[in-house]
Amino acid sequence: MSEKRNQTDYLQKAAMYDLLAQLYKYTNPNLYMHFYLKHYKYMNKAVNLMRQSLQGEAQVRFLHTSPDSPSVDVYINGSRVIKDLAFKQVSQILRLKSGKYHIDIYPAGNMIDSVLNKNITVEDGQSYTLTTIDSVKKMRLLVFLNHPGVPNDEAKVRFIHLSPDSPALDIAVKERDVIFPVVQYKQATEYLGLTPMTVDLEARTAGSKDILLPLSKASFKPNESYTIVFLGLSQDKPELQYISIKD
Repeated sequence: MSEKRNQTDYLQKAAMYDLLAQLYKYTNPNLYMHFYLKHYKYMNKAVNLMRQSLQGEAQVRFLHTSPDSPSVDVYINGSRVIKDLAFKQVSQILRLKSGKYHIDIYPAGNMIDSVLNKNITVEDGQSYTLTTIDSVKKMRLLVFLNHPGVPNDEAKVRFIHLSPDSPALDIAVKERDVIFPVVQYKQATEYLGLTPMTVDLEARTAGSKDILLPLSKASFKPNESYTIVFLGLSQDKPELQYISIKD
């Protein structure tokens, strides 16, 4: 089956499951959720095929979460591309052709002693978040693949745990069920498809009811994909906090 035929098949299945979900929306919540998740699965498959078929550049952004590091400058292949990126700040999106690149990160304004260097490979049509983690003396760069595509009028969210001294987290609806259990340091969850909403969430110590960080009135708007990042420190400064980034 050709890629175009695959895409058409996925869209047809997504439409069928959407109709079934709407049929049960107000009469049978379990069946509604069952068919909605199938609809979401096939919409994602179609969107991913569309993205793969596009011949374009990769999109790259940098996120600085090293808790004791100063602001940094980012160099790609020897040229400065980002200046003075502060803790918990996200850079502008850079567009790169597919291939291999050498990353150097220096304290802002200082090109003498780099705090990190790493080789990366990017592919056309993909979107990446490159994240500094750990203390400045042992800083590392994690690469996360973003999936910004969203089914029409829906939303989605994932969570990334980047607080080095915090325990594993359970992500939950306030005073209710856990959405993502046991999210470990450096781990990103899968994306969760959502009906657009505003909801109170909380990050708990995994396996307990102890709330480490409330996420009050978390807002998810239609046609948006979100990444919520936990960063900072539980036992020191900067304090444990979160940021929400649109993918």
